Amino acid sequence: MHATHHLTGYAATGAAILTLTLAGCGSGGSGSGGSAAMPAAATTGTTLMTAKVATVGTVVTDSKGYVLYRFDADSAHPTRISCYGTCAVVWPAATAKGSVTVKGIDKSLVSTAKRSGGTAQLTLAGWPLYRYAKDDKPKEAHGQGVDGTWWAVTPTGAKAMTAASGTGTGGSGY
Repeated sequence: MHATHHLTGYAATGAAILTLTLAGCGSGGSGSGGSAAMPAAATTGTTLMTAKVATVGTVVTDSKGYVLYRFDADSAHPTRISCYGTCAVVWPAATAKGSVTVKGIDKSLVSTAKRSGGTAQLTLAGWPLYRYAKDDKPKEAHGQGVDGTWWAVTPTGAKAMTAASGTGTGGSGY
C-alpha cells in the first residue's frame, strides 16, 4: 500500500512538471499559442502616465508607478506579442480592462492587442507593454536592457536608451 502511494505521488509530480514545462514553451507569434492561465499585471483603472526615473529618464508607468517595458522580439507594425509562458511569468503583460486614460502621453498612441488567452494587452505606438517581475517598487527600472532586448518605454513608444543599473544583469529575461 505504501509503495502505491509513492508511485501515485511520483506520477502526479511528473504530470505537473510536464504540464508546467509545456506551458512554458508556448510562443505567441501573432497572438496565438501560450497559456490562458498566464499571469498578467492588470493596471487597475488602466491609467498610463509618465514619470522621471533616475536611471532611464522619462518613461511610461502604470497607475501605480511601475515602469513599463517593450520587447525587441515583439513588433509594432503590425502589433505582434511574443512573450508567453515562462517569459510572461518574468515579464507579465500590462493589461487593460475598460477604458484607458493617459497622463503625459498622446492618447492616439495607446491601444490594446488581444493575447492568446483573450486578455487585452496595452500597446504604445503599436508595441505591447510589460512589467518586470523584479521591479519591487514604483520607479524601479531593473528590467532596462535585460538580455539586450527589454527596454523601458518612452512616452512615444521608443526605447529608453539611458544605461540603467539593471543593464546586462538579472540573467535571462525568461
